[in-house]
Amino acid sequence: MERERFSRLLLPVMCLVVMLVAVLQTLVVPIIGTIGDQLGVGTTAVSWLITANLLAAATSTPVLARVADLYGKRRVLLGILLVVLVGSLLAALASSLPLLVAARVLQGFSYGLFPIGIAVLRDELAPGKLTGAMGLLSGTMGFGGCFGIVLAGVLVSDGSDFHRVFWLSAAVTLCALAGAALVIPSRPPTGSGTIDWIGVVGLSTGLVLVLLALAEGVRWGWGSPATIGCAAGGILVLIGWYLWERRAEHPVVAPRLVAARAVLPTHLAAVLIGMAMFAMFLGASFFVQAPRAAAGYGFGATVLEAALVYLLPGAVFGVLASAVSGRLVGRFTARRVLTAASAVGVAGFVLFALAHDHTWQVILAIVLVNTFVSLAFACLPSLIVAEVPPQDTGVANSINSIGRSVGSSISSALLATLLAAITVTGTDVPSETAFVVAFAFGAVTTALAGLLVALGNRPARGRQGVIPVWSSSTGASAPSKGPSEAPGRSADPVDDHAHARPPRGATAESRASSPALTCGRSAEN
Repeated sequence: MERERFSRLLLPVMCLVVMLVAVLQTLVVPIIGTIGDQLGVGTTAVSWLITANLLAAATSTPVLARVADLYGKRRVLLGILLVVLVGSLLAALASSLPLLVAARVLQGFSYGLFPIGIAVLRDELAPGKLTGAMGLLSGTMGFGGCFGIVLAGVLVSDGSDFHRVFWLSAAVTLCALAGAALVIPSRPPTGSGTIDWIGVVGLSTGLVLVLLALAEGVRWGWGSPATIGCAAGGILVLIGWYLWERRAEHPVVAPRLVAARAVLPTHLAAVLIGMAMFAMFLGASFFVQAPRAAAGYGFGATVLEAALVYLLPGAVFGVLASAVSGRLVGRFTARRVLTAASAVGVAGFVLFALAHDHTWQVILAIVLVNTFVSLAFACLPSLIVAEVPPQDTGVANSINSIGRSVGSSISSALLATLLAAITVTGTDVPSETAFVVAFAFGAVTTALAGLLVALGNRPARGRQGVIPVWSSSTGASAPSKGPSEAPGRSADPVDDHAHARPPRGATAESRASSPALTCGRSAEN
């Protein structure tokens, strides 16, 4: 009875864990200048608080997902939370930039919590409840990023000590750690084999070089030898890593989970959604704080006003979108919901680009884009889970998470370059045109994400509504009628078996009786 009571708390606790991930991602964005002032360092140096966090996240996420498969999801998830707690406490006590950067590196390990959390839900929840749970968990990532910006604005609005945001993150991490320890059951590891350390080093090195070029391109110069060298070197290393992983017996990330026809459009859409999200987060924050007298636009909002007046309504609608995302996905499929949400996001960006003279216009634009982001984050894991066997859930979603992180990094770098390049004559204040271009860029990336999901991997004629049922004993799949991903399902799900066909000689009865995951409402419904 006690275990049953704890099981009801699984989803709320996992939402708290994922909320922590999203908040830690954006918590320092609105107070980066305040941190620099209080530590006595310049903007370039203090920007490493964001860069180091992103690099740690990109390099650790797929490795942690693989480790969770090998050694148990509960054990690894609790270990990550403990590392994040140490990082938050270190940040709360840090009095120098190097210590704070080290703390942000430890906090970067939190990104691994999301794909592991999705894998935990897949292990513990019945198929009929899984889609709604994944939608709520994933949507939490969408509005959580905006909530982190709002939270930082409230806590450090008057130039207060920046350490208070990290004390709060430490308290939330401690609550998440205690809750996860209570409600997540211990299960045997689902993976086998060893860790491919050559693959780990190759993936980490390639991602670090590419992301370093993106993060430092503005300061180094986009045409500088350092930027070009890092970017080219990183791409070459990643190509070598991909070739190595194709031959490795136990790859850290199976190439089929990266480039297979069934999942590649979803990964690319994640990159574009990450770009759109940061185009709005950063663009809106800068825009509303711009002094109208000097810039000819903006509202001269303080950090607190920007958080409470302009960003908070978007966060609230993000919560609401997350709450209903599971029902929407169960009724209309993740593919259709994400496509429709993209249209909402495009409308928000276009509104901001063309009409931004009044407060209500800006708030409405932010609400529309935040609704899109929350729904998109809710749909992506459903699209991934529907295409991969259970043992690959964590790693496949970690790749998708990296895609969002890379997209956010690209968007952040491009936005910084754009706002610095197009300024009001005789000043260093970004011009109104710069923001129009930035929001037009967000509209384009949002539209492309919707098109990728809508048109990518469309099932072959005659296979509409056929989705794979993964067998826990063989990993093979059998076709099953189900509503969740029917209209948008690929006829080529990712599996170790060629084209995920049922075992030779399997009968309809044996296929129907295999343990199933339909990624939506159960077939009986």
